[in-house]
Amino acid sequence: MPLSYKARRRWSLIILVIGLPVYAVLAVNLVAILPALPKFLEFIMYVILGTAWAFPLKFVFQGIGQADPDAEDEQS
Repeated sequence: MPLSYKARRRWSLIILVIGLPVYAVLAVNLVAILPALPKFLEFIMYVILGTAWAFPLKFVFQGIGQADPDAEDEQS
């Protein structure tokens, strides 16, 4: 069952305000646990971890910046 527009807006806000900072802390701790890597490989890991969160959550963020498609048009 697809999420409604309002539900996707709420979930996107929760993900950005709570989930993303938690994910960032976990990603930094993960890289810190690993043995010392060359700076270039460490940079690549941060780039991958920095973008990896968005792909599974893509469906939540699609169309959030647009007008509500379920709302009635108020063009008077």
